[in-house]
Amino acid sequence: MKQVSILLFAIVLTLSTQRSMAQEPTTHILVLLDSDQGGTYTLAKEIAQGVERWPGAKATIKKVKENNNPALTAVPLVQVDELPQYDGIAFGSPVYFGNMSTGMSAFFAQTIDLWTARALEEKPATVFMSGGSGAANELALQAFWNTLAVHGMLLIPNGIQGFDQIDTTKKQGNSVLGVTSPMSINKGERPTQEERYLAQNQGEKLARVASALRGTKKSPAIVKTNENQTVVDVNQQLKDKKIVLPSLPKPVGNYELYVRSGNLVFINQVALKDGKIFNPGKLGVDVTEEQVKEATKVTMLNVLAILKDAVGGDLNKVQRCVQLIGAFNTVDTYTQHVVLMNPASDLVVEVLGEKGKHTRNTGGASSLPLGSSVSIQAIFEVEE
Repeated sequence: MKQVSILLFAIVLTLSTQRSMAQEPTTHILVLLDSDQGGTYTLAKEIAQGVERWPGAKATIKKVKENNNPALTAVPLVQVDELPQYDGIAFGSPVYFGNMSTGMSAFFAQTIDLWTARALEEKPATVFMSGGSGAANELALQAFWNTLAVHGMLLIPNGIQGFDQIDTTKKQGNSVLGVTSPMSINKGERPTQEERYLAQNQGEKLARVASALRGTKKSPAIVKTNENQTVVDVNQQLKDKKIVLPSLPKPVGNYELYVRSGNLVFINQVALKDGKIFNPGKLGVDVTEEQVKEATKVTMLNVLAILKDAVGGDLNKVQRCVQLIGAFNTVDTYTQHVVLMNPASDLVVEVLGEKGKHTRNTGGASSLPLGSSVSIQAIFEVEE
């Protein structure tokens, strides 16, 4: 009798264990966000709810930086090296001038080791964002996708899924690339019920794809590169390469040449040289492609001169070039903006070495300040 009882207990224990293992979530999705006013966080919770609608999927919400918003106090900070552990990632960010937020951009600047190790390749990813009027939301989604594409991630778009369920008589954040929410329109109603619905569908779609792909790719080991990097004196590098930084340009309005916020420095410049715009005009009408590339280098030299001033004259205090955004005055049919931007990227890497490698976005414009053919926005991380 005792032996029968033991046998029955073992069977029950085995069945219970198997049931528990079957119920345990097997697909782990990270919902990673930066949020200012809480709009992106609200969408993140809807994304997570959609993820967990898919059988066996588990969502974890984390943030990329600390935030003073009380609603985000309990949200844990993410560590860069934990990203490869997840089966899929949903990235959420406010819209900053047609791009991801500076907080999210600074986070991606720390992922060079993941990129080198190809640790995020073939990992499903999706993007959701919140913006002001919604005017630049689609542009921001595209810019975010560019960064994920560099990592080789599998981009999961919304398509037109769920569009037939939304109220088209009012402004909605529906996009084929990912859900957004124009937070400054009807603030009390944002995100709308339709935007929440789209966010849940987007989360479920990511979980479905991630579940199907789970375990099909072995995550490579991440090799830390900074331990083996050679320390280069950037100031001496300028002298050796005979790179002469120009005198600081004078502001032509009520603004600063740079703004420092924490350990980030923000700089915007056009192609000023000796007090005049260098190679002004529109590509395809007034200037050639080679002339615009020369203007790009002039603009980047101005940026580096201002950066040097921002760090007290010692460029060794620069930790990383986080991001460059270039705008070019071109005819509507021109599409090779990346070629025009290359001189700026090449110059910053030539000067800063590995610390000069950055994320980037480029685009065309119908006109630029003072008739310049190029405008560059730069973000640098510097020592505290």
